[in-house]
Amino acid sequence: MSRHVVVALGPVDADTVRPVLGERVTFVTDPTPEDLAVAEGAIVRADRHIDADFLRRAPRLRVLARTGVGVDLVDVAAASDRGIPVVITPDSGSRAVAEGVFAMALHLTKRLTPLTGLVREGRWSERSTVPVGDLDGATIGIVGYGRIGRRVGELAAVFGMRILAYDPFSPVPSEIACADLGELAESSDVLTLHAPLTEGTRHLVNEELLARVRPGAVLINCGRGGLLDPDATLAALESGRLAGAGLDVFDPEPAPHHPLFDHPDVVLTPHLMGMTRRATTLTFVDAARGVADVLAGREPAAVADPDWSHRKATA
Repeated sequence: MSRHVVVALGPVDADTVRPVLGERVTFVTDPTPEDLAVAEGAIVRADRHIDADFLRRAPRLRVLARTGVGVDLVDVAAASDRGIPVVITPDSGSRAVAEGVFAMALHLTKRLTPLTGLVREGRWSERSTVPVGDLDGATIGIVGYGRIGRRVGELAAVFGMRILAYDPFSPVPSEIACADLGELAESSDVLTLHAPLTEGTRHLVNEELLARVRPGAVLINCGRGGLLDPDATLAALESGRLAGAGLDVFDPEPAPHHPLFDHPDVVLTPHLMGMTRRATTLTFVDAARGVADVLAGREPAAVADPDWSHRKATA
């Protein structure tokens, strides 16, 4: 009985994926060019670039599984032209990212950084000078109402927040929908970004939009770094228009230093909110399951290009 070769492109936990891939699969964690030449599947981490040249070096490839949902560095069209599905794992990290949004929102709203400084420096008597806010009763504006955006809304309801949403691509339930992004910005105490990055959404949060933000709002970006203009965001913080910003994603990554990073009301994480221990295990399992499905002739659960199976035939 022949065995399938599946390779890891980036660090992948072999002990997690091997049982999911099954006994007929040889899983290679540090592939050589010879391994790529015979590989039928690949599990791809977020920082790995998959282009047409790579695909030429893997002539037997039948499936790519991306750990996560972002395919900015994957040439999905080139893969689809060869009939190769790019499997994504949209459910594995959505809860972790949503928790990250609230970690940042709470950190900034409850003013944890300046309050920590007061205690550390023995300035207890100054505590009344730091205004501490509430999520209960505040309005959260969700930009992009997909899996993560909906989970953010579920958590917001638990905090007693009013929920509004705007999605440039998909319909939003009428009871929470805003007609446009400007209306959402004007109405929100916390504005959180979860839209995909396209030419139409690049710098969606810019000087013009930030001029409409409710004074004292908090901005969170756990979506894509290119969704906001960092210069405009810094200016909004310096003017007091924004009370704080939480950033988990950057453009490019790794992020070169920007003056925005030095502002005392900014909290930063290195694109890690969707990579908790539990979420990382789940994304490996989902990616391996997608590879196993394709190699067994089954339809994968989620792919970046829903028309992948038709493109090669019509090319």
